[in-house]
Amino acid sequence: MSTHEMDTALQYVAYVRKEGRRYLIEFPDAPGCQTFADREADIYSNAREAIEGWIEAHLVEGMDLPHLHPRPKANERRVPITISPKLVLALKFRSMRSERGWSQAEIAKRVGVSQQQIAKLEDPDANPTIETIMKVARAFDMDLLVSFKKIA
Repeated sequence: MSTHEMDTALQYVAYVRKEGRRYLIEFPDAPGCQTFADREADIYSNAREAIEGWIEAHLVEGMDLPHLHPRPKANERRVPITISPKLVLALKFRSMRSERGWSQAEIAKRVGVSQQQIAKLEDPDANPTIETIMKVARAFDMDLLVSFKKIA
């Protein structure tokens, strides 16, 4: 996985346009995910709440997440929304497992943990240990990279 892939996994792009007195916020990469903001200052927080809820629902249901990347309409602007690290991990583990065609039980055997521990990695409400995350990363022949970014 390249650094660019990791960066894009942390954000979903919201398309925002004014509709009357409100702002419509849609996520083309997340079909059906949309919300409104009454004030421009609320766009980011409303958008983040909407996309994280959409992602959590798809993870809980065991669904894969689409990546469509359509172009915005002329009257829309793009707003990158950073999702929480817990969701990033759950998305990454689901994606890596899906790409390789591995079951949770297969990964558990490779890592030496229970299938339930692997399932928790894809659960947005779980809180896996760094040690478990590192073991699973190694099973995928990956390194775990951690970075901190100053909040703007």
